[in-house]
Amino acid sequence: MKKFAIEIKWGIIFTIVALLWMFLEKQLGWHDELIAKQAIYTNFFGIIAIIVYVLAIRDKKKNFYQGDMTWTQGFISGMVVSVVVAILSPLAQYISLEVISTEYFPNVIDYAVENGKMTPENAEAYFNLKSYIIQSFFFSLVVGIVTSAIIALFLRSRK
Repeated sequence: MKKFAIEIKWGIIFTIVALLWMFLEKQLGWHDELIAKQAIYTNFFGIIAIIVYVLAIRDKKKNFYQGDMTWTQGFISGMVVSVVVAILSPLAQYISLEVISTEYFPNVIDYAVENGKMTPENAEAYFNLKSYIIQSFFFSLVVGIVTSAIIALFLRSRK
């Protein structure tokens, strides 16, 4: 485990940052009066996510590999961060949607149905905690791995 202490640390940091983002979304009204814009605005978190991954892989390069890291080492480091984030994602989703923003699901379901984007049944099947936990687990793995591959390419040591 000590070999992956940096990745575990950054996986936890990522999860905390994601929770802070959810709190910000809630405070800015993206989960109630501005729910129509939430699907667009939430994508800005991607910038923050990339920054966290850059910092994580850079930390690994500097403090574990003493500044000399291959693409494979950086990629594996990012993959481990992604696994930690995925493992923590059910807890993060629970806190986000059952503590921070308890009205999100009713609001987004109402919005989707009232605007003809989904039937009530489809909206309720999609917008619920179980669905979001599954989505966030797989999304964090896939996007984290792709992000890691790209970041490792830029942060690898050149000989």
